[in-house]
Amino acid sequence: MAIKIDGKALAAKVKARVAAEVAVLPRRPGLAVVLVGEDPASKVYVNGKEKDCAECGIRSFGHKLPEETTRQELLDLVHQLNQDPEVDGILVQLPLPRHLDEKEIIRAIAPEKDVDCFHPVNVGLLSIGEPMFLPCTPAGVMEMLREYHIPVSGKRCVVLGRSNIVGKPMAMLLTQANGTVTICHSKTEELASYTCQADILVSAVGKTNFVTADMVKDGAVVMDVAMNRNESGKLCGDVDFAAVESKASYITPVPGGVGPMTRAMLMQNLLTAAKLHQNLK
Repeated sequence: MAIKIDGKALAAKVKARVAAEVAVLPRRPGLAVVLVGEDPASKVYVNGKEKDCAECGIRSFGHKLPEETTRQELLDLVHQLNQDPEVDGILVQLPLPRHLDEKEIIRAIAPEKDVDCFHPVNVGLLSIGEPMFLPCTPAGVMEMLREYHIPVSGKRCVVLGRSNIVGKPMAMLLTQANGTVTICHSKTEELASYTCQADILVSAVGKTNFVTADMVKDGAVVMDVAMNRNESGKLCGDVDFAAVESKASYITPVPGGVGPMTRAMLMQNLLTAAKLHQNLK
């Protein structure tokens, strides 16, 4: 029976560490959170991030904009936040309304305030192993592996999903930790032939019960990054948890696994940004 990796407990530990460092900074860090429109899920995420900021002693500047906000109005706000010395990090909550170009808005954020690590400059720095920030979800996965003393070096790692937010940066971090990494996706043929070889399997597909027991090697470490809803509306991941738990050595539950760590690593990035802006190491 697999050991459940407790993301909630580890997130509390990370946030306590961040709070202790924030408390001795010359100036309290500030996070600007921009929410455009009325997307219910986005509102929940933003409220959670504001709560995390309060726990860590970080100031949160909320900017809630109407659905009909124009491209220029949003770009003007981002430019204003780029120039604001009290703002160390800028987070534009995605998805944006359809009439706004997410790529354009992300690229408008100053790289040194891009605490989501979405800007092409930060993605490039990550790819050469010299990151300013770490992408929050993949960094959360790596922190969990470290906390539970799960070795990556020399291990076969399979990442399901190739998104810019999780799949690709996850593969980069595992590679930089000396894992031997394979990225699989919707076009991969004979998918199970890859997943069954994985010592560490990270799933970020977004399909309920996509990873079944016959796709998992005995003793594998299974990290479920997805946040889905099943037929009854219950929150779940990609992994058929009940079936896979009996085969894996470690497994992350959903909820209570990677999700809390994503938010905690955002707080870590904000601390990094504040130190950068205050010329501290």
